[in-house]
Amino acid sequence: MRLRTKVTIRTLVIAGLAGLATPALADPCKAIPDRGPLPAYLARGSIFSGPVVYIGDGDSLCVAVGSGPENWVEVRVADFYAPELNTPKGKRAKATLERLVKGERAVCRAEKRSYDRMVARCEVGGRSIGELMRHAGVESGGRGR
Repeated sequence: MRLRTKVTIRTLVIAGLAGLATPALADPCKAIPDRGPLPAYLARGSIFSGPVVYIGDGDSLCVAVGSGPENWVEVRVADFYAPELNTPKGKRAKATLERLVKGERAVCRAEKRSYDRMVARCEVGGRSIGELMRHAGVESGGRGR
């Protein structure tokens, strides 16, 4: 009888904790579909621009080419590999990128599609985002290094 009580209490605790779990926040950038063709304006070599409206981590962001998330292009910065977000350096990289470019107008040249985002070289104020990050003292250190 005692064993059954422990199992029941354990089951209730686990079920209760599962109810506290929150879903991971998905990026709000929806211009590039998960499946299907890329929007024509994002063909390789094309230029797109707009304000930076979202920072995903130290080397990804969203550029608003129109109003609403369906017109926000998720960009993987081509010339910088930030430390992974789950590390202290990764958290600092994200904060630095946010401080440097959020709200600023980015001008980007599309290179290639990577899942639901565009790998692109982007500039803010005439300087590449990778250069801005290195100048701010952020070390390169992600998986693409």
